[in-house]
Formats: sequence, C-alpha cells, structure tokens
Amino acid sequence: MIMDENDKKVMRAFAKQYKNVAAASTEIINLQSIMNLPKGTEHFLTDIHGEWEQFTHVLKNGSGSIRRKIDEEFGNTLSNKDKKSLATLIYYPEEKLEIVQREEDNIEDWYKISLHRLVQIIKRVSSKYTRSKVRKALPRDFSYVIEELITEKEEILDKEAYYNEIIHTIIRIGRAPQFIVALSRLIQRLVIDHLHIVGDIYDRGPGPHIIMDTLCAYHSVDVQWGNHDMVWMGAASGHLACIANVIRMAARYGNLATIEDGYGINLLPLATFAMEAYEGVDTEVFAIRYNTDYNTKDLSLDTKMHKAMAIIQFKLEGQLIMRHPEFHMEDRLLFNRIDYEKGTVDIEGRQYQMLDMDFPTIDPGHPYELTEEENKVMIRLQRAFLKCEKLQRHVRFLYAKGGMYKIYNGNLLYHGCVPMNPDGTFAEVEIAGRPYKGKALYDILEHYARRGYYAKDGAERSAGQDMMWYIWNGKGSPVFGKEKMATFEAYFVAEPETHKEKKNAYYQFLEQEEVVIRILEEFGLSSRDAHIVNGHVPVEQIHGESPIKCGGKLLVIDGGFSKAYQKKTGIAGYTLVCNSRGMRLVAHEPFESTRAAIRNESDIISDMVEVETFPRRKLVADTDIGRELKESIYYLEELLEAYQDGTIIEAEV
Repeated sequence: MIMDENDKKVMRAFAKQYKNVAAASTEIINLQSIMNLPKGTEHFLTDIHGEWEQFTHVLKNGSGSIRRKIDEEFGNTLSNKDKKSLATLIYYPEEKLEIVQREEDNIEDWYKISLHRLVQIIKRVSSKYTRSKVRKALPRDFSYVIEELITEKEEILDKEAYYNEIIHTIIRIGRAPQFIVALSRLIQRLVIDHLHIVGDIYDRGPGPHIIMDTLCAYHSVDVQWGNHDMVWMGAASGHLACIANVIRMAARYGNLATIEDGYGINLLPLATFAMEAYEGVDTEVFAIRYNTDYNTKDLSLDTKMHKAMAIIQFKLEGQLIMRHPEFHMEDRLLFNRIDYEKGTVDIEGRQYQMLDMDFPTIDPGHPYELTEEENKVMIRLQRAFLKCEKLQRHVRFLYAKGGMYKIYNGNLLYHGCVPMNPDGTFAEVEIAGRPYKGKALYDILEHYARRGYYAKDGAERSAGQDMMWYIWNGKGSPVFGKEKMATFEAYFVAEPETHKEKKNAYYQFLEQEEVVIRILEEFGLSSRDAHIVNGHVPVEQIHGESPIKCGGKLLVIDGGFSKAYQKKTGIAGYTLVCNSRGMRLVAHEPFESTRAAIRNESDIISDMVEVETFPRRKLVADTDIGRELKESIYYLEELLEAYQDGTIIEAEV
C-alpha cells in the first residue's frame, strides 16, 4: 500500500501501541462494538448562582433520571412509597442509613432487600456501557464484589443462590452500610455520562465554592462561562475592578462568608477601612439582602463594607472606561455627572434626585481617584485573591474545562446571546480596534480571557484582564447581552425606568426559525437536527413563558435556580436531559433543604416535557466520540493492511 507522509506518521504512532495483527484486530473489534452501544446521557444545568444544596440534589437525582430507571426496572412491582424510599437512599445513602439504623426493627432484612434492589438498578444503568468503562467506575474497595453481582455467569447453575450468598456474606461481616453507599454512588456515577454547566456558577447564593469542589471531582464535565463566572475569573487574575465587583455582590446578598470562609480570603483590611471611613455615614440604600441563615450581628459592619466597596468599584470602573474608549461605555461614567450641591445626577439628559449623597471618600473634582486608604485596601485584597490556592484551583478548572461556547454532539451551548441588530443580523462589536461578530466575537473574547489569566507579558495580561471585565458587563458582551448594567441606578435613583436593563435584540428573535438557523450555521452546525441550549435570562413560567423556543430548536434553561429569581420565574430552575432516545426538559420546584428531602423522601421535579423523541435510538456512533472512534478504526484498518502486506513489520508476534 502507498501512504502519504501524514498517514505514515499516524501509522507509526498506532504501530507503537498496537504492535501486531492480533493487537490491531482486537482493538478494531472493541471499537466497533462500542460504536453500537446507546449514547450516554447528557445532563444540562445553568445559572446555579451558588445554590449548592439544590445543585447537589439535582446532580444526585440526575434531574429525574434515577427515578425513571427505578420505574423502568420495577414497574408496578414496587409501591410508589418504596420507589421514593429507594430513590432517597440512592441520593443520600449515608444520611438515609443513619435514619434507617435508628428506626428499622429488622435491619438485616432491610439490608438484604435494599442491596438486591440496588444491584438491579446498577445492572440497568450499566447496560449501555462496556465492561471496561463500568470497571473503571467501580469503587476500589468493592470493585470485585460488584462486578460479580452485575455480571451474568452462565456457568453457574443456581445463580440465585450464588448471588444471595454474596449479599448474605456482605451483611454477615458487617459491610452492608459501606456497600450500600458504594452502590448508591456508583448509580449516581453511571446514570449521567456527561454534565454540561451552561454558565453562572457564582454569585447570589452561599456556596459557589462547594459547587466548584463538586465539579472538580466530577467524572465528565464542561462549562460554558457565564458573565458571573467571568468576573470571578477576572478577580482571580488580580484585576481590581473585578475584585471590587465580586466583593460588592457578596456583601449585597449577605454572602461575604463565601469569600472569607469558603475561600479563606481575609477581608479584615476592608472591614477596618469601612468602620473608620464610614462611621456615622448614611448606608440606608446599601441594605443587605440576606437569607435566613445570615448572622445579623454582622449587619452594621457588612452594610458599611457594602457601601465602601460599591464606591471603590464605581471609581475603578470609571478609570477603566476612560482607559478604553473603544468599549463605548461613557454612559456609565456617572460620578462626574452628579451635581454635588443639588444632590442630582444626569442620566441620559434627565436630572434625577440622588437617594444618597453621603460620600466621605469622593473628591467631586476627581471623582474616580481612589483615596490612599482605598488604594491600600485594594492592593491587599489583590494580593489575597492571587494567593488563594483554592480559588486559583477552581479558576484553572474553569479554564481547563470551559470556554465561551461549546459544540457537543451536534448541539450549540452558550450563556447569554449572539449579539444582534434590530433587523436580526449579527451585530459588530469593536474589540481592540477591530469589528467582530457572530462566532468570531466569541472566539476573540475567549482569546483575551485566556491571555488575561495566563499571559506572561504584563501589557498583554493587563489588556486581557480589562477585557474580562468587559465580558462581565460590557454592552457588546455575548454573555451579558444587555445595553447596560444599572448597578449605579439601582442604588442611587428611585425612578424604576432608570433600573431597566434593555436586552439585546437577540431575545426578540428566539421564535424566528431563519435567525436560529443562521446562528447554528454560523457555528458550523446543521440546522436539521441541531439545538441551541441557552442560559442567562430567567424564563418567567409564572407569566406563561415557555423555555422551548422555535419548535424546540432553541432551549432557554434558566428558570431560577437562584432564590433571588424565584418570585419572578415561579419555579426553581429548568434542567435538560438528553439520552439515546430523546431530549426532555425538567422543571424544578423550590428546594427546601437537604434535611427535608431526606426526612420526607421528597423530590423537586414538578414537570417533565419531552422536547424531542429521536426517530431511532442514538448510538455512540452518532456522537463526537463516535467520530473519533471511526477515525481510529480507519487508521487501525490501514495499519492492519500494512502489517498484512509487509509495509510495516509486526513486533512482538
């Protein structure tokens, strides 16, 4: 056979791994068999906003996937009560075991029944995977025993007795609780093959650091950056304006503990400065929006810190906007539009009365200059953010597993929008003096975001960090998707018309098929069977809005994970599940607590909608992995032919 140079390089690489005809043949058979397995289940979540308990619960139940497997396996042979109890055991095995061990009269019988049921579920959820993949997922301590229980053994005549004896022995030697935990975690692991986070892990809720720890340990995940993720990434890079935004938002929602306890970042310099500079200062408009778990003894200090950081933020952002006229954000320069004698501010040519004029750190002649004390505070905070190992680890994970968008198995995932003009064409956005639109805009912004964290050159790194702030709240940012972020107006102006953040024209076209098709084609996807999965803007189900747009081609799955949005949306978030048979959208009710979910054996799924049922069951061959396997099979078959005709000499025959 005749090979070009590229084929020869590939052949040599494959020949090192598959050294002879037997090895190459075995791998071809193996890969071909994998191609004909059903595709794995994908799970889509977005706009989690620090709500770690609800996130954990949805992750554990696979948005109803586990309960669905229980229904499929047991049908009418189990009561609904028993199914709920089994599902809760799988979600929270340690906690459920504690309750059962206290309350169950015949614990050995309960162990036996539960173990048999768990093994049945594992057989079902593992059936779509190769033995090799299942083996890799098995917990080390019980891998051999689990493999024995889930593998059919044709050579054993009395199979039931064989399996019963294994379970009996597990109970007899006192390992049943540990085995139940291992089986439950394995079910959680196998029921979802891949997780997509479509942006906004951070802000508002109390546990983004807990969510990030969970994601870092998850078996297969990708992240599409949201604007709230980006501002934290900018803060981790040491960008002062991003740091100010992160701390101000944490203060506003009563979540400073996320920064202090969750990440171990010392806020004492800010607290000391706020107590001194804002002692006796009016802080009424900087009231904290706190949840029931907030410690109100910190309220007075946190309010002062909130105002202190807000003023610092507006100053730093003013400096940044003046440094970058190409951002076209001059309308956000509002400190210099305040009439400090009349107590008014000029917004878009109209005078509004300020709700607060008590600014001990603002020089009206130079309103965007930090005082010496403010500068010292920010330098110390910058050092703390840069040295926080946990935050840096989390942000490196976001860079490693994330991006501005993702094309996966023929679907397009992004947070926010593709910026558009009022006529439905892609809007051009000026980035570093050049116009970009559509996919090119996403790509250039991702380039800058990566340079802002990783670049060695100081000027390049600084330019990237400023762009990260722009991605957070710039009017041309795809993941922000609004004309302005009205933070200043929300604090200082009573008139509600000033608080409105006009959405990009993109949101007017979500039902227009030609526009949705244009977006898909812009990103190189076929419009026939591809979907857009979109986060960022909450779907107001309470007002009759549907997350399913354009006949199912576009799915907006932000339904209010964050408690701050739930009155507006009427639910507590949407998630999406895509398996080999189709796609279904899952609506969730507000999550009370983990304790309530365990004690009451309650779930939070309120509704499931079949978005699409595939005309035939999708196989691994139909996925991105399938395309890679096809390529490998092609080269392995070429290698096999090369071995057989002597073009390449076999080794270790």
